[in-house]
Amino acid sequence: MNIYVSNLSFNTSDAELQDLFSQFGEVASAKVITDRETGRSRGFGFVEMPSDDEGKAAMSGLNNKEVEGRAMSVSVAKEREARTGGGGFGGGRSGGGGGYSSNRGGGGNSRW
Repeated sequence: MNIYVSNLSFNTSDAELQDLFSQFGEVASAKVITDRETGRSRGFGFVEMPSDDEGKAAMSGLNNKEVEGRAMSVSVAKEREARTGGGGFGGGRSGGGGGYSSNRGGGGNSRW
């Protein structure tokens, strides 16, 4: 079971997160998400527990539990949406775009 944990203290480490959840059973992984540039915690993380029953017990036992002055929020993690490449300004040549007609012939009002 993959578990999403939010409202973590910015001081919480991967090991501390694992310790919290290991009270309820086996923890396959525990990861606090950090900012790529600063390395500082972003205040949330993910815990993976092989047993659904143990994962549910951990969610029940740890949701709203105060750790370092913050009440954690614990829930089932949603599947990550597939990211598409690109982005930006309309995807190149296809896909409309920016303002002027490509019809350059005729018409006295043509910009070109």
